[in-house]
Order: sequence, then C-alpha cells, then structure tokens
Amino acid sequence: MSLAGVMSYTNDMARSTLADTELSSVLRISVMRLARRLRSERSSADLTLTQLSALSALDRHGPSTPTELAAHERVQPPSMTRVIAALEERGLVSRVAHPTDGRQVLVAVTDTARAMLLEDRRRREAWMVAHLSELTPEERAVLQAAAPILDRLAAQ
Repeated sequence: MSLAGVMSYTNDMARSTLADTELSSVLRISVMRLARRLRSERSSADLTLTQLSALSALDRHGPSTPTELAAHERVQPPSMTRVIAALEERGLVSRVAHPTDGRQVLVAVTDTARAMLLEDRRRREAWMVAHLSELTPEERAVLQAAAPILDRLAAQ
C-alpha cells in the first residue's frame, strides 16, 4: 500500500472513531434520560432497580436458580442472594424445589409480584404510547428500526 493509501486509511479511521465517539455520547445521554424518565413512571418506587430487574427477569424467563439469575443479571451470586432474601421477605418471590436437583432451589415470582410488575409496565407503557403518538410516522419508524439495534448493544 502506498503512503497516500496508508494516510487515507488513517484519516478514515480517525473520522470513523470521532463519529463513533460523538454517536456514543449522544446515545448514552439520550438513553440515560429516557431511562430516568421511565423510572419516574414506576409504580413500585419502594423497590431498588436491582430488585425490580431481578423480578422482571424471573417473570420473563420463569423460575431460575439463584446462580442462573445472578448470571442473567450480571451480578455476583452473594449479591443476588441478598436481593432474593429481600424480595422473599416482602412476599414477592418464593423458593421451590428444583425438579431434577435436590441440592438446588428455584426462585419464582409470586402472584403479588406479577400483579405489581403488570401495573408497573402498564404505567410506563401508557407514558410511552402517549409520547410516541406525538412523533411523526417517520420518527416512529426510525425508533422501530433502532430498537433491535439498541437491544443488541444492551446484550453485549
């Protein structure tokens, strides 16, 4: 590759990195503001975000061992043990025998927790629907296209 080719590649990489850095900053701020706004619509403000996230994961994925739940939530097992204990004390999760391994237990959401989560989701969905309706069809299409991309980024 010629010197001009190397310089062009270097300049393209610098521009790409700068563009990615700028996009990263804009997305980070926007996503944080949206998350903060959605949190303000929570009906279960007395739960920590970690507790609410663990309940939501159990509701979505079904009963799990504490270790599986900790891995899914990306926290250390001792931390998840404390979260589960707090949720169990409030009657939001129950422990049931593991169907194939007598040494383990599964943690599951209770009906009380499920009702609380449904109300929480209903409030936040209502807020989103009301505000999405204020957008143009083109803006909603952009968000529809971006949603799976943001989901993929969040899963990494």
